[in-house]
Amino acid sequence: MRSWTSPMTTGQAGRRSPALRVEVLGSESERTGEVLTDEALALVADLHRRLAGRRHDLLRARVERQHRIDGGVTPAFLPQTAYIRADPTWRVAGPGPGLEDRRVEITGPCEPKMGINALNCGAQVWLADMEDASSPTWENTITSQLVLRDAARGQLTHTAADGRRYEVLPVDLDGRGLAGHRVADTTIVMRPRGWHMTEKHLRLVDESGQGCPASASLVDWALFATGCARELVASGKGPYVYLPKLQSHLEARLWDEVFTVTEEYLGLPHGTVRATVLVETIHAAFEMEEILYELRDHCAGLNAGRWDYIFSIIKTFRGRGPQWVLPDRADVTMTVPPMAAYAQLLQQTCHRRGAQAIGGMSAFIPLKSNPSVTEQALEKVRADKEREARMGFDGSWVAHPGLVDVARAAFDAELERRERGEQPQASAALPSDARTAERLLDVASVPGRVTSDGLRTNVSAAVRYIAAWLGGTGAVAIDGLMEDAATAEISRAQVWQWIRWGIKTEDGRAVTRGRVEEVLDDVVEWLPRRSDDHVDEAAQVFRQVALGEEFPAFVTTAAYIKHLVAVRV
Repeated sequence: MRSWTSPMTTGQAGRRSPALRVEVLGSESERTGEVLTDEALALVADLHRRLAGRRHDLLRARVERQHRIDGGVTPAFLPQTAYIRADPTWRVAGPGPGLEDRRVEITGPCEPKMGINALNCGAQVWLADMEDASSPTWENTITSQLVLRDAARGQLTHTAADGRRYEVLPVDLDGRGLAGHRVADTTIVMRPRGWHMTEKHLRLVDESGQGCPASASLVDWALFATGCARELVASGKGPYVYLPKLQSHLEARLWDEVFTVTEEYLGLPHGTVRATVLVETIHAAFEMEEILYELRDHCAGLNAGRWDYIFSIIKTFRGRGPQWVLPDRADVTMTVPPMAAYAQLLQQTCHRRGAQAIGGMSAFIPLKSNPSVTEQALEKVRADKEREARMGFDGSWVAHPGLVDVARAAFDAELERRERGEQPQASAALPSDARTAERLLDVASVPGRVTSDGLRTNVSAAVRYIAAWLGGTGAVAIDGLMEDAATAEISRAQVWQWIRWGIKTEDGRAVTRGRVEEVLDDVVEWLPRRSDDHVDEAAQVFRQVALGEEFPAFVTTAAYIKHLVAVRV
């Protein structure tokens, strides 16, 4: 075990901050030292010393708010921050260098081959995802940071097991790579793990010997900032992040302090960091302007994180009655009333405050072996991106390099219309009032049914995803969709809620634990098996998070501790 001890420091008003020891409990490989430098561990310690207590308080506030909602309190726009929403004068910093054009963003885990493909595919932004598209094994955490370091330095290469070599294509003045296709000068935006996650392979120990696991958010950020920030600034861009799972403007305020501390630590000008916030909780939907305000010196925009947003609705109102039950997840599209209101409010809020509005992820992926499936995927993505472009969004996500061209064409066509003087599709502004709140919460208006096929799809998709996640893979192709952790969350949350309220499928049969157990057993028997497939473990995790009396807040926190921590602490 390696450890690093920070010195005692003197802060504001002469207060002395005790030393913290950072213990490295995970195994170390040949290049781990490039990531876990003294500078990086010092920043980890400093951020925890200053901010870990606040993080703990905010996580506790989440639990308290959920108790109030369970008791009948319904989310609404905050009266105590109405003055922020009413002030028309403030604006956010907006995009930093290299973020001005975000028509197409490709998301995927920080793996060498996927990173190279993302940087070569022509997307304007690579969302290097250390959160929902990553299984947070210690090896993956370190590898992700190495990929980011190498990419920031223009040194990212990969040699596959079959000897094929991958490298980032240089771009000539015409914007074309060596292979002849058009390549974007892609900007890297890293997504760290959320505030709720811990990194148990790093431990913070005070002078009395008391210790606790590190915040995964602070670890991911500190290692990225110390390893890449200066190089990214030197390249004409900057250290940019996507912030996941925020539930309040106070959580955004904490991130703003993280960025300010980091800029001072690295000697960067205030405002060098730029953050885009994923609005992927129902709570954040009611605090969009406040989140922008808290991050305004470091804020580029907001993103419509649609899949986690659906999960948040289910989770938040799971105990409030059958009137809060959604139909099969395939029926909950962005055109149903509450999702359309959410997208409309996000786009209008961003443009009122000088922020970028980035659309959601199209999970459909092409299949080389099946042209018909590929054409269907392209058509669905085309329709989704055209809808977002017409609404006035500035860009959107795709999950596969084969979808970049179709997504970009949708936004190019809209930009051409705007250059001709045509305006984006107009819609009435949504004020932060009770009527808009009703629209955001109008779950009853979502058309569709709960079906036997939908139940099986939820069980099957969740088990298959969890099995891959336990094996170290966080982005998985399942039934023509590129799935991440949000898939498992939506699937198991729906099953739990359907059981809780005895919801009947279209054939008149109630969803019970016994019925779900039968489906689960059938899925496990149906799945192809290997010695290392983790299917049985995944079924156990599914039972814990979908069939238990209690509802764990996240699949990932429950499974991480038991299955992915390499060193027991």
